[in-house]
This record gives sequence, structure tokens and C-alpha cells, in this order.
Amino acid sequence: MDKPQIISHIEKSVNYSLFDCRWMPCSAKFVVMGSLPNSSGVIQLYEISGGDLKLIKEFKSDKAFKCGTFGGSKLSSRLLATGDFDGRLHLWDFEKPDSPAYSCKAHKEIINCIDGVGGLSTGCGAPEIVTGSRDGSVKVWDPRQKDKPVAVMEPEEGETKRDCWAVGFGNSYNSEERIVCAGYDNGDIKMFDLKTMSLRWETNIKNGVCCLEFDRRDIKINKLVATTLESKVLVFDMRTQHSKDGFPHLTEKAHKSTVWLCRHLPQNREIFMTGGGSGSLCLWKYNYPDKRTKMLDGEEVGVIGNLSLLQNSTLSTQPISGFDWSPDKQGLAVCTSFDQTFRVLIVTKLNLF
Repeated sequence: MDKPQIISHIEKSVNYSLFDCRWMPCSAKFVVMGSLPNSSGVIQLYEISGGDLKLIKEFKSDKAFKCGTFGGSKLSSRLLATGDFDGRLHLWDFEKPDSPAYSCKAHKEIINCIDGVGGLSTGCGAPEIVTGSRDGSVKVWDPRQKDKPVAVMEPEEGETKRDCWAVGFGNSYNSEERIVCAGYDNGDIKMFDLKTMSLRWETNIKNGVCCLEFDRRDIKINKLVATTLESKVLVFDMRTQHSKDGFPHLTEKAHKSTVWLCRHLPQNREIFMTGGGSGSLCLWKYNYPDKRTKMLDGEEVGVIGNLSLLQNSTLSTQPISGFDWSPDKQGLAVCTSFDQTFRVLIVTKLNLF
């Protein structure tokens, strides 16, 4: 019984397909979003109150919502950034939800993935949002600058456009440094340095990259987790890059299906949750090696640690489409799945690890 337990505290069914969920910082509220049967979009804001859920706000859009983040917004405003099936980026103010506070046609096709940094006191520097799309491009946006991205990473003319499925910010530890990592349907992972506007590292993991996340956005890059279509979880140690071998990494098989997502615990960066196409969740802990580097042919090379599976739980017969930890209450989480149900979860005993 020393293991953490994953407890489904509250379950709620809705009449639409759920694609993502996010906790509103410094509150007992969270948002869920997705697609109504007529392909229009809906966002609902719920509050946990007395062991039950209360619907606080609901608003709709003409196109379905695919993904969202509070990451690029200040705590005082807590604007939700969303990407939709029409390639539009919106910022929503829940005090004035009738129309978006910011809106632009960001991509030619669906926005698959989104991340934010620089708001919410995570990461130094300007608040920015990154979006990845089926059109093959990754774009970085400053919400204070209308309609024009501050950076665009896309294939050269004549190159094959790959579907971008995953994006994530990292290395935002001062006002100048910041990187974006992007994962694609063909297994490519590309890391872009926004300070030098150059490609810093790339690799291919031979399988579609469903999710990428750094263990923290606001520290020097430390670890990167990638999840794939064919049941794999990869952890890269990003502290030491070898000239030939790149970054050391480990691979674990999990979920016996697509691993759709990964989310690190805000209170402990060595612990993260993955969600699978089998409707299951796996809770992992990364264990560092005794030494993180060694010398090889006169050059320093990184040494990878190992993963412990702390717990796994099957919540649904359908894939887990979204998951988010509460940034304020350790062990509190929300997840969405394709059975049109979202669940408020409690994960116990995380303070033991």
C-alpha cells in the first residue's frame, strides 16, 4: 500500500467529444474543451465545490477546439489560449467570454498542439504561445503583437511537409534564453533555439511523436519526455550533448497502445503521468544515475538513468485525450477521454517520492 493510488474522484459525462483540459491557476476551477456533434466548438469552465462540480461558464465557437493552455498568460488575467480545427488561435477572457480577447488565423489547417510560457510566473521573458499544425509549420506568438508570429519554423520550398503533432517550450530560465521542441508524424523531433533562431538539435525516433514535454519550462533544459504512436515513452537527458551521439535517452514500452500524452507533476519534476489509447494512465518516476556524465574518447557524454512505474490504472475503454495536474494542489488532476467523459482524479502518496 506504499504505492500511489489513482482515484477517480468525480466523473461527468457530456454531449460532445472532449479533446483537452486545463486547470485554471490559483483556483479550484478547470476548463474542458472539444467538438459538438455539428463540428462547432465548446469550452466549459467547472469549479470543484463541496465534493461536486459546478458549471461556471460555457461558450461556443463555430469551429471545434483541439487544444488549450493558460501558460502564456499573466496570473492577473488568466487568459486561455486555444487552437481550433480551422487553424485559428484565440485568447479567451472568462470575465468577458462573448468574443475572444485576441484572435488570428494562425495556420492554414488544424492546430494540433499548443504551449505557453512567460506568463503565470513560469519562465522569464515575454509571454509567448507556440502552435503546431497539420500544415507542417510551428509558429511562436506574442499576444501583444497582433496577427504576426514572432518566429516561424516550417519546411523549405519543395521539402515534404510533415504533420506537427507536439510542441513544447523549455530553457526559459532568463529573459533571453528560450527553446521550442516540435514532434512530427514521421518521428522527427526538432529543437529550435529562439535566441539564435537556429535548429539546435534534431533526431528521429522512427514513430509518430504524440507528445513532447520538458520536465520544467523555466530551468536550464534538463529532461525531455517524448511519447509515440506505438506504445513507447522516451526520456532524453538534455544536460550533455555529445558531438556524435547527441543526447542520451531511454525507451519504455507502455499502455500496449498509442501513448497520447505526458504531463510532469508541477511539485516534483521527476514524476510524470502518461495517458494511453487503451484508456489507461501510467505514473512514472525518473531515477538519476550515480553520475550524469562520463568521458568517452576525450569527450564528455551523458549517462541516462531509468524509469520506475509507480502505478497504472484503466479509467475508460476509450483513449485518454487530455490530462492536467493542478498547479496548486499536489495530486489533484483532471483528464478527458473519448467516451465523452471527464474525470477529476486524486493521486495519493506523491509526497513519498
